[in-house]
Amino acid sequence: MDGKIIGIDIGGTHFRIGAVDEKCRVEGFTKLPVSSVLKSGDVLCDLAAFIKSYIKVHGFEATALSMGFPAPLDRERKRVLQAPNVAFMENLPVVERLEKELGIPVFIERDVNMLLSYDMVKKGIEGEGVVCAFYFGTGLGNAISMGGRIYVGKNGAAGELGHIPVDGSEEKCGCGNVGCMENLAAGNYLARLAREVYSETPLSLLFERHGEDELLKRFVDRMAMAVATELNILDPDHVLVGGGVVNMPAFPKEFFEERVRFHARKPLPAENLNILYTSEEEEKGVVGAAVYALSILK
Repeated sequence: MDGKIIGIDIGGTHFRIGAVDEKCRVEGFTKLPVSSVLKSGDVLCDLAAFIKSYIKVHGFEATALSMGFPAPLDRERKRVLQAPNVAFMENLPVVERLEKELGIPVFIERDVNMLLSYDMVKKGIEGEGVVCAFYFGTGLGNAISMGGRIYVGKNGAAGELGHIPVDGSEEKCGCGNVGCMENLAAGNYLARLAREVYSETPLSLLFERHGEDELLKRFVDRMAMAVATELNILDPDHVLVGGGVVNMPAFPKEFFEERVRFHARKPLPAENLNILYTSEEEEKGVVGAAVYALSILK
């Protein structure tokens, strides 16, 4: 392959971009706040301008663009439907607009599906039965692979585990519903605890300093409830768990696994879970986007 694939990972908080070659080597990796890239209210205009500038500044020959979004997409993987944690991102014809603006093929997928593509290769489990991945970042990301293929569902909106309802919760969610799990079991909730309850402790040190507090144990238990819900339905071969929350210092993995098994059905799948933790390489979403594009281009 001549030239490079421009890989982009848009999370709920950060925007990451890099140029990736066919051996998955990255050049020009850049990480910025999402708000510094998507700032005008016209997301596609902002994206096109930023990508053009990035390619020009670095002098890359771009053969394709591949992007991960924190949002459900249409089944054809042409439009972004709605992103709960990123403003102005609703019913966007991303592929049509950016291919016209950039003159190269454009591929889009949910950001967590790009992460799963990367992690399955890294763990050596690509193509092995059913894989369920859970990424606890700003929100609760979920991705599912069956026989080596990402499962997208009838409408392209499969894997929205963060939006299962929680009985008794009246928390409003960015998706438009009330009572979604990710509002109680992901990074936004943890950040709120840091502001309102542990204001003297940096967010990154919450588990290190207060991991035995009941509030944080209940938070981790809700994370486990979400994971066990999907495991009880799909009985996967492999369970991948990652994201910024899980990779915080002193995150209680042993307690988390104990609670996953507590909520999982007995005796199975509870007694035969293969839980694998993923690392938080800054470039993984960018590389995962390129891996996804390469699989299509080849």
